[in-house]
Amino acid sequence: MFTLNKLAVAAVMAAAVSSASAEELRMGTASLGGAFYPMGQSISNLVNNHAGGDISMVPIVTGGSVQNPRLIGDGEVEIAITNNNLAALAVAGAGPYKSGPIEISAVAALHPSVLHMVVLDDSDIQTFSDLKGKRVAVGPAGGGTLGFMNFLLPLHEMTLDDFTPSFLSYSDGFSQLTDGNVDASLALSGYPAGAVMQAAAGQKLRFISFEADKLQAALDKVSSYIAVEIAADVYNTEAPATVIGVSNMLIVPSSADADVVEKIVASVFDNLDEFRAENANAKQIDPAMSTRLSIPLHEGAARYFNK
Repeated sequence: MFTLNKLAVAAVMAAAVSSASAEELRMGTASLGGAFYPMGQSISNLVNNHAGGDISMVPIVTGGSVQNPRLIGDGEVEIAITNNNLAALAVAGAGPYKSGPIEISAVAALHPSVLHMVVLDDSDIQTFSDLKGKRVAVGPAGGGTLGFMNFLLPLHEMTLDDFTPSFLSYSDGFSQLTDGNVDASLALSGYPAGAVMQAAAGQKLRFISFEADKLQAALDKVSSYIAVEIAADVYNTEAPATVIGVSNMLIVPSSADADVVEKIVASVFDNLDEFRAENANAKQIDPAMSTRLSIPLHEGAARYFNK
């Protein structure tokens, strides 16, 4: 299980802009190399620049979308990024949260995350089932990538024992791919993902395909999952790829102060042009989706989106 450590917290806090009198909010993001951490940086910058000095925010490296609801429930972070499916499971106390429901509420819809299943272009791995017997970087333990794998493996009559998994950050996983130390690297991330972009700069990459009807079977099983096409020019691949994905959201404890939550939402969505100029994934955010999430909006967010 990924745990917060003093070095990671100190590093991001040193980079944060905050004032001594401001209420500091810690935002749970994910490992470096994906889209959650830079998304958290951009949101934190908007809050620090536009919330009026009453609150400040700092992004924290975490295990990712699976762990973040737990960190909210344990009081380790005050706001976090997760996805629609996991948020609903956390509220219900189901799936990876069977130890009990977590009292979280939605703040806003963010970009979609897609499951990057990537190999070098000359690899003999063509489909998901071809991962059998291979060395596969599956993201950090407790992250969203592994959660997606645990969902997809039974659909292919496979388990983690069918290949050799490496539990690495996205940056390390894709570095290992280009170095030839793993045969495939996976990342549930918004796109373009920094780790994949860095790998694509030095090697020709290719997406692994789903076998016929397997993608549709996955979409039919979980209504919050979506099919997303990644254009060839995103990572300079030979062809576009159709991948599985899920929309992301900001979450807070249901007990969070409504005025604080409203200030956060206003800081972000009143400044969308600035947000999109700083973060490429922000261009994929549709504010209207914030009223169609899998869990109820927090009172402070509802004030903003329903006015």
